[in-house]
This record gives sequence, structure tokens and C-alpha cells, in this order.
Amino acid sequence: MTDSEFHQQVDELLISFEEIIDDSDVELDYENSNSILTLYCRDGSQIILNKQAPLHQLWVATKANGHHFEFINDVWIDNRTQQSLSVVLTDAVKNQGGEDVSF
Repeated sequence: MTDSEFHQQVDELLISFEEIIDDSDVELDYENSNSILTLYCRDGSQIILNKQAPLHQLWVATKANGHHFEFINDVWIDNRTQQSLSVVLTDAVKNQGGEDVSF
């Protein structure tokens, strides 16, 4: 994946997450600034997704853990747990924010 493909892929992914939140009934605010997507949970905690361009990774920080995702076979996979980004993010929003939404 080239640098420009990486940036386009992650930018589109973050926008798709915003659209999922907007289309759902969850109480979850967000802010996207400079390709850093911050999700604000009801308990005051945050989930932060940001690009690590030199590594072509997407990093996710939750209250419980930090995750580094790599794009493998068209899926963002945590390089430590082997879980997909959609599973990790869905679980984090449920556990931190008490909201049910599938990413």
C-alpha cells in the first residue's frame, strides 16, 4: 500500500465510522480533527483513533487498552490480539459508553 492509498483508506474508514454513529440511536459524540477521530462516551471517557502514517497503521486507544491495527487481506487487524477493528471498536463502545452500535 502506498502512502496516499493508506491516507485515503483511513480517511474513508473514519468517515464511515462517523456515518455509522450518525445513523444510529446511540448517545456518542465524536470529533474528527487532522485524521484523529475522538469518540466521547457518556461516562466522560474517550476512544481515540489515529493514523500512524510511517507504519501504515491505525492506532486505537481505549480506557482498557491500546491497539495497533494493520491492513491485512482487506481487514484492519490488531497486530497483538488478531481481532478486527470492527470487533474491538464495537466492544469498546459497549464497555466504555454502554452503547450498542456495530462498526
